[in-house]
Amino acid sequence: MAKKNISVFFCQNCGNETSKWSGQCPACGAWNTLVEEVVDKATVKTRAKVSDVKPTKLIDVTTSNEMRISTNIEEFDRVLGGGIVPGSMVLVGGDPGIGKSTLLLQTCQKLCNAGTNVMYVSGEESLQQIKIRADRIGTFNDKLDLFCETNLDTIKAVVEREKPTVLIIDSIQTMYNETVGSAPGSVSQVRESTGVLMEIAKGIGIAVFIVGHVTKEGTVAGPRVLEHMVDTVLYFEGDRHASYRILRGVKNRFGSTNEIGVFEMRDTGLEQVKNPSSVMLDGRPDNATGSIVTCSMEGTRPILVEIQSLVSKTAFEIPRRMATGCDYNRVNLLVAVLERMRDVKANKSCGIFLGRSDIYVNIAGGIRINEPAVDLAIALAIYTSEKDIAVDPGVIVFGEIGLTGEVRSVSMAEQRVTEAKKLGFNKAIIPASNLPSVKSIKGIDIVGVSNIKEAVDAISR
Repeated sequence: MAKKNISVFFCQNCGNETSKWSGQCPACGAWNTLVEEVVDKATVKTRAKVSDVKPTKLIDVTTSNEMRISTNIEEFDRVLGGGIVPGSMVLVGGDPGIGKSTLLLQTCQKLCNAGTNVMYVSGEESLQQIKIRADRIGTFNDKLDLFCETNLDTIKAVVEREKPTVLIIDSIQTMYNETVGSAPGSVSQVRESTGVLMEIAKGIGIAVFIVGHVTKEGTVAGPRVLEHMVDTVLYFEGDRHASYRILRGVKNRFGSTNEIGVFEMRDTGLEQVKNPSSVMLDGRPDNATGSIVTCSMEGTRPILVEIQSLVSKTAFEIPRRMATGCDYNRVNLLVAVLERMRDVKANKSCGIFLGRSDIYVNIAGGIRINEPAVDLAIALAIYTSEKDIAVDPGVIVFGEIGLTGEVRSVSMAEQRVTEAKKLGFNKAIIPASNLPSVKSIKGIDIVGVSNIKEAVDAISR
């Protein structure tokens, strides 16, 4: 009798399996994420014998400082938490053409030059295509092995025989496992393929890098369980038509999250940008209205960015509001706070009317920031644009704003002010509650403000 295949439905967001289709996933609540796949129920996975398995006492577990492997690319090592951990599994996601394969091939070059054995497995390009890209990057030695294959059983056999120190899979959407009947790139294939690679990483102690494409929403294609399985998730961001790229760590079991590495795409590959603040502020106009410099913490690194705002009278009934690089809803909240601004000392309202104005807010440099510490800079950029006030280019502003107009403290204020001083700024407007932590910093005028009206007065002086 022929094997009977049945159809099941998998959620592309969480990987939940159901027997029938519905508009909403019953597990995670996402809409229109269930896709149909054919599963061979005759394939039964054998379970391991557990009769001899015993738990281990916590006090009997010994730890050792794991020796990390440096990629010799400082920006990449920063995002990884100090280097590659043997036996770890890293997912690198990004839009097609953003530079994922180029970055990993450059990493292969640096690792091979340091004597590390690397295997690069490609399911999308031929050996000749990889060679053309490698010639553009530079010279390689004999430590790099190329392998064009999509069958995971074959890949596993070759890896177990060669035993490289680092394995790169480009990309996970092209790999397939013969025990799964669905097509490559499907939810089942991505999940099972990642499981096989996880066995390779943990069983042999090989560091595995997986390249994953992203959807139009900006998340890695495939089930969300893929991000939960791996140790580190890195996103490669940026406009493919622009020169700068940002590598952001959103999950890291071996280091801090939200670290970023900044690169510039050139003809010879990706070049590190070791001082992102100077790059983000390059070309900033002097004495311009609606332009405020602020400092954002990306992991442990302070980065100075320029907040730009343009306020103009609208010709329509409903004014237009637009935010690029920051949260649109947060901008609307700050506009409401500016309209209800009060002078606490005089106990009177001193807000500005913006109900008939179009408001545009932009973070220059193509970077996106969601940190509340940039609230005060956004509010002052809108205010100075509306009042046509030229801002001193030597002023930096940061602080979180509450609904009543109070300026709240932010974390790592000392690092922010120190970075501003290093780049030549002579005045910092910060929350008054952060003054005790920065009192030891000399050579820069520090002004503490407790509400938005005091910040307006400080920026106007």
